Amino acid sequence: MSECTHDCSSCGKDCSERKDFREKLNELSKVKKVIGVVSGKGGVGKSLVTSILAVLTNRKGFNTAILDADITGPSIPKMFGITEKARAIDDKYLAPVKTQKGISMMSINLLLENENDPVVWRGPVIAGAVKQFWTDVIWQDVDFMFVDMPPGTGDVPLTVFQSLPVDGIIVVASPQDLVSMIVGKAVKMAGLMNIPILGIVENMSYFECPDCKKRIHIFGESKMQETAKEFGIDTVDYLPINPEFARLSDDGAIENVGEFLPNVVEKIVNL
Repeated sequence: MSECTHDCSSCGKDCSERKDFREKLNELSKVKKVIGVVSGKGGVGKSLVTSILAVLTNRKGFNTAILDADITGPSIPKMFGITEKARAIDDKYLAPVKTQKGISMMSINLLLENENDPVVWRGPVIAGAVKQFWTDVIWQDVDFMFVDMPPGTGDVPLTVFQSLPVDGIIVVASPQDLVSMIVGKAVKMAGLMNIPILGIVENMSYFECPDCKKRIHIFGESKMQETAKEFGIDTVDYLPINPEFARLSDDGAIENVGEFLPNVVEKIVNL
């Protein structure tokens, strides 16, 4: 391309001159499938969706892992009640922390002395940390790794798409008029990187009255089916506004969550 600077690391386009930036796993690790959880904006519940997907695939008997790529806003350890720190092995590798049900996890909060300390790093340093979570952690034998990404289409999503062998992404959105634009940004970025969209999760889709079981669409009727059709996505699931999600997350007990996201989970386990 005439406008190409040959700096592939800062480019989101796919072309014949693209260098392979895939990072290699260490010899002690094997990861069969990598699933990215993304959104075009923040505040839609990517960490919740990541956690639920990991819990449900683990519940089905698969070895499951979470790579928390949201370096500046990590919430995964808190949701699983993890307070211990990751430990070094032979001054070369890191061992992931295991949840109560056996999900392997790596997050920046497992390395900080104080989990409330802010991570004030520039983009390249953050991207480097994400790569090291892939290359320097002994993941052993993982069937499904879920990557919880920060919002948008910046440094970290680009690093993950270029550096990890991502098999597909789950797009998380909310039921508002701008959902088509939000989903569109994530879908188009995935298209540039030749990564398939496995499905869409609409979070905060409705509230179910505990007495009469009527579903109330607090943010308006869902437009997700129309949006999915617009982008050629055939797998859609919905998460309600459920106080139980907040309680389980605050209590570090998200592994006790009920059965949700049947369509997306089925799509993932059949990859």
